[in-house]
Amino acid sequence: MNWNNVIGQDAVKTHLQDMVQHNRLSHALLFLGKEGSGALPLAIEFAKYVVCQPKAAPVVEDLFGGMSAMPASNNDEMEAAMQRAEQLIHPDLHFSFPVIPRKSGDKPTSADYIKEFREFVKIAPYGNVYDWLQNINAENKQGNITAEECNDIGRKLSLKTFEAEYKVLIMWMPEYLGKEGNKLLKLIEEPPPNTLFVFVAENEEQILPTILSRCQLVKVPPLHTAEIEQALIERAKVAPEMARQVAGICEGNYREALQLLQHSEEDWQDLLKHWLNYTIKRMLPEQIKWVDEISKIGREKQKQFLRYFNHLLQQSIRIKVLGVENVLLPENEKDFAQRLNKIASVGQQEAIVNELDKASYYIERNANGKMLFQALSIKLFHIIQNKVVVEM
Repeated sequence: MNWNNVIGQDAVKTHLQDMVQHNRLSHALLFLGKEGSGALPLAIEFAKYVVCQPKAAPVVEDLFGGMSAMPASNNDEMEAAMQRAEQLIHPDLHFSFPVIPRKSGDKPTSADYIKEFREFVKIAPYGNVYDWLQNINAENKQGNITAEECNDIGRKLSLKTFEAEYKVLIMWMPEYLGKEGNKLLKLIEEPPPNTLFVFVAENEEQILPTILSRCQLVKVPPLHTAEIEQALIERAKVAPEMARQVAGICEGNYREALQLLQHSEEDWQDLLKHWLNYTIKRMLPEQIKWVDEISKIGREKQKQFLRYFNHLLQQSIRIKVLGVENVLLPENEKDFAQRLNKIASVGQQEAIVNELDKASYYIERNANGKMLFQALSIKLFHIIQNKVVVEM
């Protein structure tokens, strides 16, 4: 295991290691962290750490009625176990995650996609469930953790451990468990000996309450801006100035930082300028054409555009409160943020931020892009209609 695979989260790493070393492991843990915080890679490194702990030497009765310890695992065996854990093929390390049927009538389980999943977490450990489903060509299909998967989990965990002291099941995105998740309740409540459940989730409210109540919570906070900036420089080989700008926008979400880099050539500012002009000046034909164009760019880019607008509004508010000299921004963004202050008051900007957050939420749930941005344009107009129109 290599804790350095996980960006930041030093306090959580120390807490997890202490739990293992001082034998304070609960039988079920819930790693709860927003997208891009690193909850999944953190859970994987923790699971590797658990299964690579030296196994306690069994004590047996000898030929003369005394008790003696069997030889402990040797260094070669431990090294081999660590290598298997690194490759995610350790026999006591199991995974469960949302999957799709390959064809009509299929009852898929995670085991059917385990090779693809191992490759996915190797290439995109900070990816979200949308990235994973696109990776397995789900297109518009909804991923699920099925009843058949729950039955398969029961079969796997009923077996004795092969090498390690504990067998560990990582379930990524238990939000995708429907009522069939109740099949796991007894197993979680009364697990087989030396069994550890590790649930990795983004949204506490979407988890079955009966499962949530049985787990010890491990909160994974958003990453610090400086941690993302350093990771972009060291891992993604990004120039320091670009890393600083992207880290400031992505709000603790490393996945979002990588997405922004992929589309760094996009002129979000120009797109935003046209939208505001068309909306504020009620240039309806131009606005309709703009909405039609943005509805075709795909939901990931739509989310990035809204996040960029959100970022500029937050910087605009900071300029209003702290003064322009106390806000570090590229000159073009600083100028744009100051113009936003001429269009809308702090209260109005906060109202727009709220609408942008809701729009991003609906985009994640496959809202119709054309309808969403048309409605958002109307809301935007009504929020700022009483202000003087300023050419952007």
